[in-house]
Amino acid sequence: MVRHQVRGFLTIVDDCSFRVSQFDMLSGSDVHFWGSIAADFDNFTNGFMISDYKLNETYKNASFSVKLSRNVTWDRIQVLSICDLLTESDFGHVILSNGSDLAPTLSPDLAPSPASNYSRGEEGKFGPFSVTTMFDNCKVLSNDYRIWWSLSVERDFIDIGLEAAIAVQNYMAFGWADTKANSEVMIGGDVAVAGFTEEGMPFVDDFYITKYSECTINKDGSAHGVCPDTIYEGSDPVGLVNNTKLIYGHRKDGVSFIRYRRPMVSVDTKYDLPVNYTENMTVIWALGLMRPPDTFRPYYSPQNHGGPMSVTYGHLVLNVSEQVNECLGPLDAANKEDQDLIIADANKPLVVTTGPAVHYPNPPNPSKVLYINKKEAPVLKVERGVPVRFSVQAGHDVALYITSDLIGGNATLRNKTETIYAGGPEAEGVLASPMELIWEPDRNTPDQVYYQSLYQKKMGWRVQVVDGGLSDMYNNSVLLDDQQVTFFWTLSKDSISIAARGEKKSGYIAIGFGIGMVNSYAYVGWVDDTGKGHVNSYWIDGRDASRVHPTNENLTNIRCKSENGIITFEFIRPLKPCSHNDRVECKNIIDPTTPLKVIWALGTKWSDEHLNEKNMHSETSHRPIRVLLMGGSAEAEQDLRPVLAVHGFMMFLSWGILLPGGILAARYLKHVKGDSWYQIHVSLQYSGLAILLLGLLFAVAELRGLNISSAHVKFGLAAIFLACAQPVNATMRPKKSANAEEVSSKRRLWEYFHLIVGRSAIIVGIAALFSGMKHLGDRYGDENVHGYIWALILWFVIGTMIVVYLEYHEKQRRRDRVFGRSNWVLGNLEEDDSSDLLNSARASSQKDKQHSGLMEVQLEPLNR
Repeated sequence: MVRHQVRGFLTIVDDCSFRVSQFDMLSGSDVHFWGSIAADFDNFTNGFMISDYKLNETYKNASFSVKLSRNVTWDRIQVLSICDLLTESDFGHVILSNGSDLAPTLSPDLAPSPASNYSRGEEGKFGPFSVTTMFDNCKVLSNDYRIWWSLSVERDFIDIGLEAAIAVQNYMAFGWADTKANSEVMIGGDVAVAGFTEEGMPFVDDFYITKYSECTINKDGSAHGVCPDTIYEGSDPVGLVNNTKLIYGHRKDGVSFIRYRRPMVSVDTKYDLPVNYTENMTVIWALGLMRPPDTFRPYYSPQNHGGPMSVTYGHLVLNVSEQVNECLGPLDAANKEDQDLIIADANKPLVVTTGPAVHYPNPPNPSKVLYINKKEAPVLKVERGVPVRFSVQAGHDVALYITSDLIGGNATLRNKTETIYAGGPEAEGVLASPMELIWEPDRNTPDQVYYQSLYQKKMGWRVQVVDGGLSDMYNNSVLLDDQQVTFFWTLSKDSISIAARGEKKSGYIAIGFGIGMVNSYAYVGWVDDTGKGHVNSYWIDGRDASRVHPTNENLTNIRCKSENGIITFEFIRPLKPCSHNDRVECKNIIDPTTPLKVIWALGTKWSDEHLNEKNMHSETSHRPIRVLLMGGSAEAEQDLRPVLAVHGFMMFLSWGILLPGGILAARYLKHVKGDSWYQIHVSLQYSGLAILLLGLLFAVAELRGLNISSAHVKFGLAAIFLACAQPVNATMRPKKSANAEEVSSKRRLWEYFHLIVGRSAIIVGIAALFSGMKHLGDRYGDENVHGYIWALILWFVIGTMIVVYLEYHEKQRRRDRVFGRSNWVLGNLEEDDSSDLLNSARASSQKDKQHSGLMEVQLEPLNR
């Protein structure tokens, strides 16, 4: 079997004919029996039809005879194949030896060879020669799952083949139940779990079931759940615990096939059940998603199969010695494409190189094929009207071109017509000097074309051309951190349209608004088991599943789809989710003028209910990306907490110490002789104002501007305006009247204005300090912010108590002066509150003038 699920038996009848029996094959385009003299790629493609018999239908356990064409003899046929002439594809083949020993074998160049521990000479029910995809028996477990087996009683082993039409990330499980020890059929079961790694390599492991859960290792080292036998014992040094032996495996046409061998009576009596081939025994089976290895589980772990019984899991009674053949016809998977899918982006070039052919989708093929973005011959998806940029680095002997011909290699040389849409002889380059090829599909481009090499056939693969796409539908797009998720958006007046697309296969994709998943608003898109897409919104306030809270953000135009494991979701949401403030999602307001911090996560499986640790992400961004919604660009989020700490300290020094200190000096130090109060007042006010302006410039320079919509910025700018108005106001102060006893109305008005503006500046400045603390907490979710706020409150409470104390003593001093309980000098004007506040020379001159023109009389109070 190479493609199209070909199976069957070939019998050479005579020199002119052969017979095919129990033949299975999915239909092709123009399929014939094909002969060639050698198994290499060039000879195969230059082969010849050996019969006029056409195979243009689906065959299910069919049998028929075929006559060779005239002038065709067996000595000319080294390789007998089933070939699709249109695609030059090999569906299946045998290699015939020279001489009388016509033993079929497999070509290592055309199909995977059997493992070394499988002997082709082991005689089965249908003859001495068989391949790894053929067995003596077959049993249907479900519409998409079947088990094959061949029994070797003499050698005490059974070969088992598991075959299922499932996704490549799914597992197949089969084994025997211990019905005598447990009433629940799965508990105590001895099962083999098989599948394929991310690299496409087959594997099979021996598992033992103690509980209906994923394998969990306790603190004491014991394990429970669905665990490999090696986990229970801790090691497998000589293969006595893992008693399943991989023979062969392939992944073709969306169907997984694994052949393995196990002893009927194992030396491991603790975790393996003996298979009595003469008795009816209960067997169990399951299909489902598997979790890849990680730090905590260094093995592929099957997840809960889910789904209905007899579809994704089940059990039945089986006697392996009885002949069974229920598998009539090939498995026909709904999705036969396993190649990686790459979605072209106008802003990101596709890097074209060459590499070894490992999983090329259309064998036979040359040993070297095209790679795009380090993926072997992927399916390329492009959108009409969106330019596709190729960076060709495949070498000077590989010229890239986009063609209507599936085979490539310049179809005109094969006397076939083709349409070339882009590229040609000039589209070649190397890593040091790549060539850029730009192709823009238009409405005349067919839905399917091919990227190929102009000089060699079958090096590239398919290009899907679709109408429009995310790049066309959205005005802006950026790659998020680690380039694993692309974020798209379009702004409207009151809403924003958002889309996210994973750049690798996953079970779900999530984006979040915040600096981390904790304290973030998240949107998760996934496709359920029925193929229906979902997008849900959440508020996440912790690191476990119980802290993921669904929200209602009035999302509209929701779409979610998965193409070859690549998930894309879209939705439209209002900039303000709701007008109420009693729900947590109402705080998830998007301000287009403010950078939006976006993070992402990918995981295996999601559900809209009963979330648990299985739903936690397997990959996540390392840092948020600041998306400039109006600018259409993005930049990595920088930790500005040190910058904001310096800014905050300077503002606290100004509004919390210097400026209030200057006001206190003017209020409570005037009774001190001389102009010390004035010097202190002016020094503190100008120092505070200077530090205030420096702190503002520092923040603006580091934050690259101001967001006027922020409450902190509004308070701060208002406070700075009032503070800067005070020195301007001082220069406009009216002069003192000639009669010191009288105060002019202009002077009184100025004094009130100076007093109100100064105290208002302090109040607004303190509000800016508190709003700044809140802004810091909202931006970084810093747990210490609450402590800082309480410390600030304590500081101003202490300051208020000091003011109350000083005010009390000031009033006491004035009462003592009025009632004569202190020394008071008549004509001493140092107590005059109306003296010059800002001009010390003027105040001194006035004082000297008054002293020179008046007699000083000292009155002493009488003793009572």
